[in-house]
Amino acid sequence: MKHFPLYIAWRYLFAKKRHNAINILTMVSVVGVAVGTMALVIVLSVFNGFEKLILSLFHAFHPDMEISLVEGKTFSLDELPVDEMASIPGVIHYSEVLEEAAMITYRDRQHLVRIRGVGPAYEDITGIDTLLVQGEYTLRDNGRDYLLPGQGVAWIINASIHDYLNPIDVYIPRRGRTAGLHPGQAFNSSSNYASGIFAVQSEYDTEYVLAPIRMMRRLLEYEDELSALAIRIDEGYSHNRIQEQLQRLAGPEFQVRNRLQQQEFLYRVMRSEKWAIFFILSFILVIASFNVIGSLTMLVIEKRRDISVLRSMGASRKLVKRIFLVEGVLISMAGALGGIFLGGLVSWVQMRFGLVRLYAEGAFIVDAYPVDVQVPDLLLVGATVFCIGMVASLIPLQNMWKKMDKPPSGE
Repeated sequence: MKHFPLYIAWRYLFAKKRHNAINILTMVSVVGVAVGTMALVIVLSVFNGFEKLILSLFHAFHPDMEISLVEGKTFSLDELPVDEMASIPGVIHYSEVLEEAAMITYRDRQHLVRIRGVGPAYEDITGIDTLLVQGEYTLRDNGRDYLLPGQGVAWIINASIHDYLNPIDVYIPRRGRTAGLHPGQAFNSSSNYASGIFAVQSEYDTEYVLAPIRMMRRLLEYEDELSALAIRIDEGYSHNRIQEQLQRLAGPEFQVRNRLQQQEFLYRVMRSEKWAIFFILSFILVIASFNVIGSLTMLVIEKRRDISVLRSMGASRKLVKRIFLVEGVLISMAGALGGIFLGGLVSWVQMRFGLVRLYAEGAFIVDAYPVDVQVPDLLLVGATVFCIGMVASLIPLQNMWKKMDKPPSGE
């Protein structure tokens, strides 16, 4: 008796109806839900692909962990128990970082940037060397300092890594001094060549320039100050646990941020966009479910004699309504399973062969739309279709008893 509604609903779903329009409408309902579900799976997978790609680029620019002051700009390395931090299992490398705003000039062009001075181990801590579009990662060679500008910075000032006659000039205001009759005396400057050009994302590419930390300290008239300590963590260890250990050693004056916390605003924006698209496509599924309402309504009208027989055999109204409720859910879930399968298949083909290309001007890191199918998304889509199908099935059943009370015409 427990599975009786499912048994009857299953027979009704596949049994041949007297009115062929019901069969057609049922098929249209399944196809409509399947198409909406497939679109939802594909779009979410594409969003996941872009999110994974963008975060991987930012992960190559940002370290696993970054320690900085809660209040203040710079601190000395002696203020941190660096030896104890380095001895934590899972901590591989650390590098000092000193960042400051500056103005750079190249020939007759100038641009305001942020100069990030980094230590020798910065390349091992991040994946910055994998983001190079020109040249090589070299910040110091044979006693000479080099710069590594972003692609946007290089484009704005029209800099070339092959121009050995015109270096890039860096200007940083001297501490505690103001411009007088000779404004040039208010700045510390340095002339350096670019060894390479990196590309992360336009916001970073047009703002950042990498430089050796010793050069930054000379320009800022610092001795051993730094603005942050970058740390790399072994992938085999728990980053959350190591972050707690680093925070406990650093103390309340410092904050320890992981990669997502360093890009918290960007991550929230991408999450918001994904869920906005999810709700928009869910409304399309709601519209597609109107076919389920029509199909179920016509089925109730056709099966009035069966309903009368079941009632005469002692079936309660609740049991009869449950039969048709299960029928509507079966129609929705049939479309959901078909849509999830087709959406997953299309996503897999795109991941495997990259059939849909990115056709636009300029250079891209990938040639085809990135796709990443995630199981939680598939479960969420299935649950959403189930809930929509449940609501869509309840709507025609609200007035079912009014139709049942009327005598079946022509029978």
